[in-house]
Amino acid sequence: MSGPDRLVRSTDGTPIAVFESGVAEPGTRPLVLVHGTTADHLTFRVVGPLLGRRRRLFSIDRRGRGASGDGVGTGVGYAIECEFKDVAAVAEALAAEHGGPVDVVGHSYGGRCALGASLVTPSIRRVVCYEGAPAPAGWPYQPDDLAARLGAHLDQGDPATALETFFREVVGFDDAAMADFRASPVWPLRVAAAHTIPRELDAERSPAASLDALGGVTVPVLQVLGTASKPAFHEATAALDARLVLGSVAHIEGAAHAAHHTHPDAFVLAVEAFLGRA
Repeated sequence: MSGPDRLVRSTDGTPIAVFESGVAEPGTRPLVLVHGTTADHLTFRVVGPLLGRRRRLFSIDRRGRGASGDGVGTGVGYAIECEFKDVAAVAEALAAEHGGPVDVVGHSYGGRCALGASLVTPSIRRVVCYEGAPAPAGWPYQPDDLAARLGAHLDQGDPATALETFFREVVGFDDAAMADFRASPVWPLRVAAAHTIPRELDAERSPAASLDALGGVTVPVLQVLGTASKPAFHEATAALDARLVLGSVAHIEGAAHAAHHTHPDAFVLAVEAFLGRA
């Protein structure tokens, strides 16, 4: 993994790493890619080259992983609002360079960060959110005791078990999916970021990340949903879509929570159809 192409300072001074790729066709806007829980910018390694055939891409490492800093060590603490401001800071830097607002694609928790960022800056034009909607009442993504159990694994020096537990109980991985994930070259990177899972599980229940808050997004939003994903993702997507003033939903047949890996062509088709031209 090469180093970032730039570091953008967020409002609290945390450096956010940005990795650039792709070639911009005339009339296309910069596209910011925001990864989900435990991941980093490498989660877009499959769809990035496809999206980058027409657009200039700016993939970030969210705070606390990869090449980005983490404000927790400075005494600032963690809140999802910090992540909103991180994405907004990157969007504002790019908008200033390119003369207008940018588009953002976020996967899972990264989709939630993208939605929140659009509430704090005018520098975001459109948002694509892949299964990142807040959970509605009665359809939680996580068992009530999950964060505590993951914390116990981490305290015992076993981040790998914490990571596997998260992917089985929240994402819905079965034995085969876990075996493939463990064999992946990114597995050690995900294990190294496992300590960030409990704080994100807590933060997704905060008022700032709620349906009421993120349902107030006014920019056009495309939610992408895999038809094979857990029921909670379907319920959350529908609940958010009902609140958005400019929302739409695209379904990827047979996909689960990682269509950007398993169904890249369909994922890219949905994104490009929604973003269109400037």
